[in-house]
Amino acid sequence: MENKLIQSNAEDYDIEKHPNIKGVQIIEGKNNFPISWLNQQGYCEYQIYLQYFKDIKVGATAAMKQGTAVHNELENKFKETAEVASFEDVMEMSKETATISREVFVISPENGIRGFIDEIQMTPTEFIIIDDKPGTTPYNSTINQVRAYCLAFKELIGDDTRKIRGALRQRGTDNIFWSEEFNEDVEKSIKFVLDRMEGLFNGTKPFIPTKNKNKCRSCRYQSYCEHF
Repeated sequence: MENKLIQSNAEDYDIEKHPNIKGVQIIEGKNNFPISWLNQQGYCEYQIYLQYFKDIKVGATAAMKQGTAVHNELENKFKETAEVASFEDVMEMSKETATISREVFVISPENGIRGFIDEIQMTPTEFIIIDDKPGTTPYNSTINQVRAYCLAFKELIGDDTRKIRGALRQRGTDNIFWSEEFNEDVEKSIKFVLDRMEGLFNGTKPFIPTKNKNKCRSCRYQSYCEHF
C-alpha cells in the first residue's frame, strides 16, 4: 500500500462558534460537534455538560497523555514516507492501487459531525475506516465513534459505490479487534445516537449521568458533579 498524506478540506466551509457550547460549531445552519465526543457520551453524558456547557477545566490523566504521545509518534513515523496528495487524487488512485492515509479530516454538515480519522485504507473494492484504541474491548462508545466516522466519510465520497467497513484497532499494533460493514442498519443506528446528541445541544433532551459508580470514582469531574 502507498502512504498518502491527504490535505484537509476544512476551509471549504463557513464556520461559526456556538455562542454557549464550547467546541460546538455552527456549519450550514446546524450544530456540529467533534466525533470524539461520542466516547464521552457513551461513558457518561454528564461529562459533556460539565466540560463543554459549564466549561469546567481539569487536567489530562496519565493514560490520556500516554495515548497522545503514542498517537503523535505513529503520525510522525507515517509522515516520513507519505506523499502529500489531495483527497480527490487519492480516491482516484485507490481504484487501481491500495493506499493508506492517516489523520484524515472528515466533516458532515448534514449530520452535524466532524473529526480526524486515525487511518483510512482505500482499496479498489472497499474503504476501511480505522480508529485506534488503547485496549481490545469494543465498547458501544468506541463503536459509535467509528460508525460516525464512516457516516461522515460516506457523505464525503458521494456516489462512489465501494463498500465502507469500520474497524477498531489496538493502538500501536496491527490487531483489528472489531470490524463491521457500514450498511443501512448501522447507518440508522448511528443517526439515532446523533439525534440524541442534537437533543442535548438544543435542550430538548436531558444529560443522563452514568449509574456505574466505578466510572464515577475514576472520573476527572467528580468534584464538580452533583451526581457523585
